[in-house]
Amino acid sequence: MRISTRLLAAASIAAMSLFSGAAMAQDKLVIGTEGAYPPFNVLEADGTLTGFDIDIAKALCVEMKTECTFVTNDWDGMIPALQAKKFDAIVASMSITPERLEKVDFSKKYYNTPPAIAVPKDSPAKTAEDLKGKTIGAQGSTTHANYAEKHLADSELKLYPTADEYKLDITNGRIDGVIDDIVVLTQWVKSDAGSCCKILTPLPIDEAINGMGAGIAVRKGDKALADKLSTAIAAIRSNGEYKKINDKYFDFDVYGK
Repeated sequence: MRISTRLLAAASIAAMSLFSGAAMAQDKLVIGTEGAYPPFNVLEADGTLTGFDIDIAKALCVEMKTECTFVTNDWDGMIPALQAKKFDAIVASMSITPERLEKVDFSKKYYNTPPAIAVPKDSPAKTAEDLKGKTIGAQGSTTHANYAEKHLADSELKLYPTADEYKLDITNGRIDGVIDDIVVLTQWVKSDAGSCCKILTPLPIDEAINGMGAGIAVRKGDKALADKLSTAIAAIRSNGEYKKINDKYFDFDVYGK
């Protein structure tokens, strides 16, 4: 009888442990990001991730009472990695576009900023039209590359795996301009690394290309997670946590209209 009681107790504890483990598993989220897109996501030399995307993701995880870990991935393989379940969500300044919505689902936006063009400080260009016949750099597989293909078709487009690589080429005079998010380019030209260059002009948003702002991508059909993230975004906007993070990086509301 004593042995049976012990066995029953052990079985009960094991069952509770399994149940607890399953519950805990539901409270964990693996987030994919790039780590090469300052000031939004940066992989530091010591292996830590910093930036607006990362701080927002951490705040959302706190709001959702979810344990989160981060995984870095090359930008052009980000959606395939999500589909392959390497991570559960993408927080990497990914714009919500009709093309991407065919492959993944998104939360509501967590920021929205327009594209812009930067050129060397000694460039004679005054407008985007002045770059006709010139070479413009952009990160591949981005809305900015797609924007240049449509709206800057008279320029030659050169694609790069990362933003750091196009920055290196324009710094060394190998290209005539670059296109990217206005925040990314503005912060870069204000830094020592971007002292070569200046903002030529912001560009009007083409919603069909630039989308409806940057959202958090989840696997197609994972509406529950997308809705949970959207609710958390609204909550941190309401409770002041978003503003605290925003003001750490920007002197304007990056959330946009």
